[in-house]
Amino acid sequence: MDQRGQRQARVRVRGHGRGARGRGVRMRGGGVVGRIQVSDEIRATIIDHVINHGLSYREAAQRVQPVLRRSTVVSIVRTFQNENRVHRLPHAGGRRNIFSVQQEAAIVDMVVANNAIKLREIQTAVIADQGTFQNINSVSVSTIDRVLKKNHLAMKQLYRVPFQRNSEMVKEARFQYVQRIMELEAEGPHTFIFVDEAGFNLTKVRRRGRNIIGHRATVTVPGQRGANITMCAAISNDGVLCHIPTVGPYNTERLITFLDALRHRLIPPQEGGLLRPGMPLFVIIWDNVAFHHSRLVNEWFAAQPCMMMQFLPAYSPFLNAIEEFFSAWRWKVYNHRPYDQMPLIDAMTAAAQEIGAEECQGWIRHTRRFFPRCIARENIACDVDENLWPIRHERIDND
Repeated sequence: MDQRGQRQARVRVRGHGRGARGRGVRMRGGGVVGRIQVSDEIRATIIDHVINHGLSYREAAQRVQPVLRRSTVVSIVRTFQNENRVHRLPHAGGRRNIFSVQQEAAIVDMVVANNAIKLREIQTAVIADQGTFQNINSVSVSTIDRVLKKNHLAMKQLYRVPFQRNSEMVKEARFQYVQRIMELEAEGPHTFIFVDEAGFNLTKVRRRGRNIIGHRATVTVPGQRGANITMCAAISNDGVLCHIPTVGPYNTERLITFLDALRHRLIPPQEGGLLRPGMPLFVIIWDNVAFHHSRLVNEWFAAQPCMMMQFLPAYSPFLNAIEEFFSAWRWKVYNHRPYDQMPLIDAMTAAAQEIGAEECQGWIRHTRRFFPRCIARENIACDVDENLWPIRHERIDND
């Protein structure tokens, strides 16, 4: 070995390996282990050896296991002499929290009061409020974002709520609707049937997809939008009762045709449309679209003693179970890819056959979860209101 190699070897032995100087604890036999935490018992033993028995720092370091460095013993003894303590202080590394618990709660209240507030608007409000945030002269947007995540506030799509949705008149109409439904249930056997119309178009596809980074996510659709196909459907606890598609929008004449088909589906021809003992009264529940109030529709129901209609209150789609039915049905239709695998009408029929009675019963139960809040005349902002289940495990439908 030349002189340069011998000199590098001596350096490695002296430092116990590259990057190991000042790190680790020397063990008997010359080995070195990683940095360890000296327990309070060993610290007390070191103090006893040096202060009470007069041992040197090096001797005290070699009387304990694992063997400590002399500098470690010096630090322990100096701490005892200057601060009169033997135990180690708890770890207090890093910065302390900028906001107190009360100040974090105030930030959360800002977001709850205004769901559209921006992080920079929160930042400006915090710095400007020298009452609640008197010790805060500056704060970063990332810090505010961490506070929101810590308190389980996340970015979500904004749900637009009309001003009239929770007006006193609308809340009273919801109260009257629930009262009427409960009265009908108390009077005798009733079958509630939810009816509505929804439009379909082949150009509608999913808004999000996946592809390799740097490449657009694409999907093939018809070149022209074409006409809408409107589907009128009826559901109950027995599942999908009737569905009739038509090109273009529904009107009074087409609605009468649908009601005739629904009546033949519900009432056997031999009954003659009469309400006999033990036979349920069929209650058609639908929204307040104009042709539902037309003269021909009212005359049709007047001629059907075993059927009646009940209008939903305005701005209350969460009380109509068929809204969720159409949401699920529409995507099932598009999943059949009607523009290249089957005609649209066949895709609609196939999608309807995939929805069973259990799904319809679940949607109807969900509408009834809003009944207590309607009776209490509470504000209801969302169709699927998370406030119904503030605790996650309570969101499971156990009915």
